[in-house]
Amino acid sequence: MEWQKIIGFYNIVRLGSFTKASEAIFRTQPALSLQIKSLENELGCQLFERIGKRRIKLTLAGEILFQYCVKTLDQQKQLIDELNKIKGSALGHLRMAAPFFSLYYLLLPLLETFKQQFPEIEITILDRPVHNIIKLIRDGDIDFGISMKSIVPKDLAIFPWEKIEGLLIMPKGHPLSKLRNINLRDIINYPLILPPKGYIGRMRLEEKFEKEGINYRIVMESSNIDLTINYVKKGFGIGFAIVSRNIPVLNQKAIEIIPINHLIQEDRIAIIIRKDKVLASYEKAFLDIILTFGK
Repeated sequence: MEWQKIIGFYNIVRLGSFTKASEAIFRTQPALSLQIKSLENELGCQLFERIGKRRIKLTLAGEILFQYCVKTLDQQKQLIDELNKIKGSALGHLRMAAPFFSLYYLLLPLLETFKQQFPEIEITILDRPVHNIIKLIRDGDIDFGISMKSIVPKDLAIFPWEKIEGLLIMPKGHPLSKLRNINLRDIINYPLILPPKGYIGRMRLEEKFEKEGINYRIVMESSNIDLTINYVKKGFGIGFAIVSRNIPVLNQKAIEIIPINHLIQEDRIAIIIRKDKVLASYEKAFLDIILTFGK
């Protein structure tokens, strides 16, 4: 197989379009189509199912080839890293994605440390929800992802990192703060500020409510802990989030933080990569920085 055919096929799958792939690799669409036809003839199997004029879907053979392409491009990256070390340079590209919380509260100082140690490495950082991050990892579009450990699929490698737990956030002196063991029925006496639908923390809390057959009132949806705290301080309701206790924004005199680990099991933020990924030297250093200095 010619290298250009691999690159062309990989970008069609990654971008979901012959048109977008041809633009990404600076080839005309007819030329790219001919490349794929030649590749299919060479391998003796169809790689794509054409659904209508614009939609494409991988065949089983196409899925197998795509995984091969991901591994091959990963090995190419490692080869370039090894050759750069021989030449005494440290060129490379680090790509990662994480949810807003981790990027804003946890990762910035660690990324700064990495940048100081490897100033020549290009860094790409994406703010993405967890389900997108898992797909980006599988497709080889990023090197590292950040997710809650408990929801990472078994086909990915997991490096547990920062502990997170279910927390209630309430104004100073709130009646709930005087209870020794808060239960679900105590919580529903007050309007709730919860993460938006689809967020893991909200799903876990609502599963508890539904299991007990308890009705509850949501006064606000907030995906940002700062925003939640501001509205809690103004008396709109009590907030709930699954976050790290180490973030500075929780250390405010106007609020009280109550862990509810007896209701919502604690979890960990984890770094995730593909199990078959071969790490370049600077990628190993990045992982070490997070696991060593991030705890």
